[in-house]
Amino acid sequence: MGRRDSADASKPTAGEDARRGLPSVDRLLADTRVRGWVERWGHEPVREALRAALAAERSRLHEEASGEPADTEALLATARARIARAVRPSLRRALNGTGVVLHTNLGRAPLAAEARAALDLSLGYSNLEFDLASGSRGSRYDHCTKLLCRLTGAEAALVVNNNAAAVSLSVNELALDREVIVSRGELVEIGGSFRIPDVVRRSGAHLVEVGTTNRTRREDYANAVGARTGAILKVHPSNYRLEGFVSTVSPEQLVELGRDRGIPVIHDVGSGLLHRDLLPGFPEEPSVREAVATGVDLVTWSGDKLFGGPQAGLLLGSRETISRLRRNPLLRAFRVDKMTLCSLEATLLLYRDPEVAAAEIPVLRMLREPARSVRERARRCLRHLPESVSARVRVEAMESLVGGGSYPGHRIQSSGWVVGAAHPNAIERACREADPPLLGRVEDNGFRLDFRTLTAEEGREAAGILGAALLSSTDSASTGEASGA
Repeated sequence: MGRRDSADASKPTAGEDARRGLPSVDRLLADTRVRGWVERWGHEPVREALRAALAAERSRLHEEASGEPADTEALLATARARIARAVRPSLRRALNGTGVVLHTNLGRAPLAAEARAALDLSLGYSNLEFDLASGSRGSRYDHCTKLLCRLTGAEAALVVNNNAAAVSLSVNELALDREVIVSRGELVEIGGSFRIPDVVRRSGAHLVEVGTTNRTRREDYANAVGARTGAILKVHPSNYRLEGFVSTVSPEQLVELGRDRGIPVIHDVGSGLLHRDLLPGFPEEPSVREAVATGVDLVTWSGDKLFGGPQAGLLLGSRETISRLRRNPLLRAFRVDKMTLCSLEATLLLYRDPEVAAAEIPVLRMLREPARSVRERARRCLRHLPESVSARVRVEAMESLVGGGSYPGHRIQSSGWVVGAAHPNAIERACREADPPLLGRVEDNGFRLDFRTLTAEEGREAAGILGAALLSSTDSASTGEASGA
């Protein structure tokens, strides 16, 4: 049973006839459009895409055992889509409608226009390690240092590739094979499940925990100091807060203890707020300038958080201490690249005038913007939605977050779009898979886009992407209703 008899065995099935009607790869390669693809992407990638398109069509015809083969236009469209997916970069621009300003998963701080323009310097040759005055070799670590010192009041400065590297380098230089004293209330876990105790140990030091989770006193540090103590490390817990029965030791007290016992003090302030006046009305946050003024031996902070620059680890301290760090062999592993230096310098230049910094640095501008201004922008952008779906989108009050491990629990009044949809997750997915991807959040059975993190231009783009997603969902619902009827 199931076999064809000998008389029918030589006869092709309908599916086989259809498959024989498909063009060859060489015939498709001869198409003028495909020759253009070859010039752009190369012969082998194009041939592979054509083969895959033909194989998929053969498989379809075999499963259906009937039907007409796809025409050349359809085959080329399939191949072109495959090529597009293959050549599309993994790292892509995205529209942030989440309302999280320093969204770590989306690259944290967006750069100021001046910082983006400065990246052009890194595309070719530059004087990265060339002293133009003497005509001899220079150091990449000389760039940005004068500006950093001028803006923070520090004696010397150093830039590495991120703040974890800054802390690791500091611990390795000052406390290699020795002990580092840290309060139990400051044993922070940072992004990616990395923890301060692990960073300290991997940097070649031995961790000594003092105090309790919620209360640490000066005498806890003093009692822990011994012959093997290399440094005292104070870590600002920027990504969580302890409230209630809590006490901590100020940097000034630790500096006094350190000088009395001959122990250097490192203060990791994390978020990198240059000075408090830049974010009026926000909760208290240790600023970089204040940390330097306490007299600690080293201050470390991130460049891509509240500072609003590129990913970088910034170290401030005395000339002697920074000079030691510059001679440490690990600095080579933590070396900052020319793109970072270009964009960092441009960002630092904006800070020479605080009003300019507040207006031009995206992170500061977004965090300082009044809720009513955000609401007005969300309302104005409604007119860019297709008329047939605009009634499904309304403007509502929302709450934004700072993100990036800064100001935990602090919410900022904002506004944005709420999409009424039977299946909000489908809308979210369609927007996420668009080009560029539009990212929002599903909450209270609706898809939400917070306009605090969307500029007016991005709002127009968001309208096009969301409109297409809503139209597609309407078409799908109509098709479902028709088939159900």
